[in-house]
Amino acid sequence: MMPSPSNPGPDASPMVVAGLGCRRNCPQQDLLALLIHSLSQHELTVDNLVGLASIAHKRDEPGLHELAMHLNLELTFFTPEALTLHQPEKAGSPFIRSITGSTAVAEPCALALATRLGTTAQLLGEKTRTANATCALATFDREPTA
Repeated sequence: MMPSPSNPGPDASPMVVAGLGCRRNCPQQDLLALLIHSLSQHELTVDNLVGLASIAHKRDEPGLHELAMHLNLELTFFTPEALTLHQPEKAGSPFIRSITGSTAVAEPCALALATRLGTTAQLLGEKTRTANATCALATFDREPTA
């Protein structure tokens, strides 16, 4: 059977989204370096990415928009309320909650976008971080077309 977009076959590259959190004015280069590092830990590249996500609190963050433009990917923002179902089981950060309204950013954003794009959303390991940013990756399966 030939692979097709609706039935990519067992060897299809995984579809991955990245959830990103960052400090104010985090440079695009820092976000890109963290993203590439995160992907490489799972033997993936930016070619596997199908979307980026962050919290609505970061809607005006230039580095996130520059990263999305550089990678030619859609950047989706989620409200804290939309992330409620995707919060990690571990206790999040009260500090992050006081700033963004959400106890975590990277992981729930990745899961929320993966859930929006397909089925069987799951995180790829732990989030990675630098002094300026966090990155979580999630995979998902495309819903079969009728």
